[in-house]
Amino acid sequence: MLTPVEVARLLRLPSVETLYQWRRKRIGPPAVRVGRHLRYDSAKLACWLDERTEAGR
Repeated sequence: MLTPVEVARLLRLPSVETLYQWRRKRIGPPAVRVGRHLRYDSAKLACWLDERTEAGR
């Protein structure tokens, strides 16, 4: 499980706030709450990236 900071860094986003905005708009990678913390499954993140890559071709 990845933290929002780790995901933002992997996606080379300008800030973690971009990732939070995507979540609110429901356009970002899927995330889950673990207690009060937001976490991203690395396999689901990879699938989300693959979908975006396929759509852009």
